[in-house]
Amino acid sequence: MSFFRSFLRGKPAFRSQKQADDILYREIDPSVSVNLQQVSRLFSGIPELTTREISLKTGQKAALVYMDGLVDKTVINTDILRPLLYGEFNQKDALESAVAIGQIKKVRKWSDIEQALLMGKSILFIDGHDSALELETQRWPERAIEEPQAELSVKSGAHQGFIETAGQNIAMIRRYIPSRELKVKELMVGERGRVKISLLYLADVVNQQALQEVESRITSIHVDTILNTGELEELIEDHPYTPFPQFAITERPDTAASHLLQGRVAIVADRSPGVLIGPMTFSAFFQTTDDYNIRWLAASFIRMLHFAGFVIAIFTPAFYISIISFHYEVIPLPLLLSIAESRERVPFPPLVEAVLMEIVLEMLREAGVRLPGPIGQTIGVVGGIVIGQAAVQAGLVSNIMVIVVSITAIASFIVPNVEMLHGIRLIRFPMMLLAAAFGAVGIISGTMALVAHLLSLESLGVPYSAPISPLRLSDMKDTFVRLPMRMMTKRPVSIRPSQLQRQGDRRKRREDQ
Repeated sequence: MSFFRSFLRGKPAFRSQKQADDILYREIDPSVSVNLQQVSRLFSGIPELTTREISLKTGQKAALVYMDGLVDKTVINTDILRPLLYGEFNQKDALESAVAIGQIKKVRKWSDIEQALLMGKSILFIDGHDSALELETQRWPERAIEEPQAELSVKSGAHQGFIETAGQNIAMIRRYIPSRELKVKELMVGERGRVKISLLYLADVVNQQALQEVESRITSIHVDTILNTGELEELIEDHPYTPFPQFAITERPDTAASHLLQGRVAIVADRSPGVLIGPMTFSAFFQTTDDYNIRWLAASFIRMLHFAGFVIAIFTPAFYISIISFHYEVIPLPLLLSIAESRERVPFPPLVEAVLMEIVLEMLREAGVRLPGPIGQTIGVVGGIVIGQAAVQAGLVSNIMVIVVSITAIASFIVPNVEMLHGIRLIRFPMMLLAAAFGAVGIISGTMALVAHLLSLESLGVPYSAPISPLRLSDMKDTFVRLPMRMMTKRPVSIRPSQLQRQGDRRKRREDQ
């Protein structure tokens, strides 16, 4: 009676959390009434919990329990309740024959029942049975499949993007690779909120060591829950203190399929529209889907622009500070006079001027991202012009500094990967400080440290700087340039795939024989 009084008053049915946890280690009771009391105790204060008590034709009492909002009510009414109310059920051992639904599992422990209900499954208790039925009835609000905004395709690429449902994302990938070698390994992560993590790989192509390493890292995660792919990436990456990403995040199924065919692993986290890809190399972050949709000469030119944008975005402000502060003698006299005239009214040294403008640029960029679309575009374009012109007229910065910052911003936008762009934004400031302190010597020292850092990184045991170091000439066909597709008959050696030769080329050789 004390339990029912506390339940009706809306107060917790347990005096301590330990009493609630103790139930999770027990098994269910053959009595439906006792089991319903336990369910009410476990889910006290959760109004979404729904209980449907029914009587079978055999005279047995049954109860269906589920979380409203996480289930498909059509399936519950048509495939579960209707067979139970109007069907024949007289085999005590054949519990699965009670409902007309495909995926059924017997459960006995309350811990399994708790997780099943919270994941949108339904639990069917039948009087006289020491096990319950776990029924696959999940259905939650989800958005339609749309084109990903962060990875737009200029030419005839796919216009489908991942959504927040792992099953749908896996299905989209399987459409691109309809092969029995495409395997899926499911893992569960999270102590408070369980999240299903699916590893996708081609069994005859994947780097087995990388696959085992990914699985080991995921199973060793101990957190409350995983809310998004970025959290998962940070928990399993090799080097958490580097500004460079070691996993790629894509929202395109064709991009994920392309990486899988090269021998990589795709990590699909439920509730997240981004799919993690690993192991990755530095050069792979400058490749896009459009590189393989256009002719190889144009694709090679665009890819070189991507690498050039990386260099320009990091070194242009530092180069300006170095030239103005230390090495102005290398500037042609007419240009030097023009720069001196533009800086005549500026009271700050080049470092302060550059840092001020870069911070303003980053603030405008963040404002454009956070605000709604039309307003964000207005802030980005008009705000930059107005603030830049006002700063020049006020004598806070020079005209040449506005040009340098504009070139830096344009170059950074060329980099196709957002995670790599974030690293560039961070590295730019140390380079500016080194240039202000030591001039060209500081830039050279910073470059050497940057190169050494890139050479020391790994992604799931694969050298991050490959195929440059260690040198893999065969992989150079698809690194700084993209040669014709007929010349790329092998998968990237740097990833160490189990099957180096592409199947299409091997099948052609068999036909020729």
